[in-house]
Amino acid sequence: MKRMILMFAALIFGAGMVSAQNYMVVNSEKVFKSLTSYNNALEQIETLSEQYQDKVDAKFEEVEKLYNSYMQQRSAMGETTRQQYEQAILNLEAEATEYQEELFGTDGTLMQKRMELIEPIQERVFSVIESFSKKYGYDLVIDIAANPTVLYYSTKVDFTDRIIEALKY
Repeated sequence: MKRMILMFAALIFGAGMVSAQNYMVVNSEKVFKSLTSYNNALEQIETLSEQYQDKVDAKFEEVEKLYNSYMQQRSAMGETTRQQYEQAILNLEAEATEYQEELFGTDGTLMQKRMELIEPIQERVFSVIESFSKKYGYDLVIDIAANPTVLYYSTKVDFTDRIIEALKY
């Protein structure tokens, strides 16, 4: 009898916990792509990236020209001149690589610009999601854009469009 009462209590407790879980689903990728400011920021970053890549390519072209020139004249050079040329090529290549890292590295100019443009938009979106979930009593927000392992969700819990609407105000 005692066992039966414990099982019944556990069943009621478990059912209460399942019904108490209040969650919503949001597709953050769709939310971000609906924002003009986000799309403009991505365009700016892409333009900068192309400009920076052109500059980096020009630096590596200098290295290649110097190397090709060296290869053509190599047989006519003395040992000391060859070593100087080789060192100049290595130095120029190191400079080009360093320049590339300054622009495209994890702490590079492009990443800093990305943070400057995108971070305020992300903060605004996340703030609206948090406010929305608190206002309507949701305890958990699942981002289906970032989690490819979600196999199914009901459209009843997808609040992506409502978040997009909330961001318009």
